Amino acid sequence: MAFELPALPYAHDALGPYMSQETLEFHHDKHHQTYVTNLNNLIKGTDMESASLEDIVKKTYNVADKAGVFNNASQHWNHVLFWECMKKNGGGNMPGELESRIIADFGSVADFKAAFVAKGAGQFGSGWAWLIESNGKLEVTSTPNGVNPLCFNGQKALLGCDVWEHSYYIDYRNRRPDYVNAFLDSMVDWEGVAARL
Repeated sequence: MAFELPALPYAHDALGPYMSQETLEFHHDKHHQTYVTNLNNLIKGTDMESASLEDIVKKTYNVADKAGVFNNASQHWNHVLFWECMKKNGGGNMPGELESRIIADFGSVADFKAAFVAKGAGQFGSGWAWLIESNGKLEVTSTPNGVNPLCFNGQKALLGCDVWEHSYYIDYRNRRPDYVNAFLDSMVDWEGVAARL
């Protein structure tokens, strides 16, 4: 069964002015579609053709001759989560349980946000910033390229922010920290993050 590009859960202009319609048209309609198309072509006629996306990511991570499959499968998985992490009029206050867990594990919401921005802005080259749950504790991590928390036993992704240049360059040019701050303050669907806990 071929993978398909999921529709955005909001209109292309819903995240403006923090993420423009132009960015979403390029990022979702072109970049994400390319990952899906490439993945389908790479697994066609193989035993992975009927596997779940999660299984493909886990089975191909760090397998040299499956790097192309991994890169496209993981980026497909990452982007499905990324679109679901945002909503129109996002940001604002977190649901109580999530906020309590954030404060318990980071000291304050402000400290969590500072740590997340530092990870996202500090990721060298292309990659992702994550809020994960690991061994019952919330942590902020970053990964290079398309690597994601599925690749590491015991890590559950709660929030992912794409820090590849195509995610922010149209709107922010080289100001990656400003983009990650805007993501947290004005785009994140905190109810969705809480639901993944």
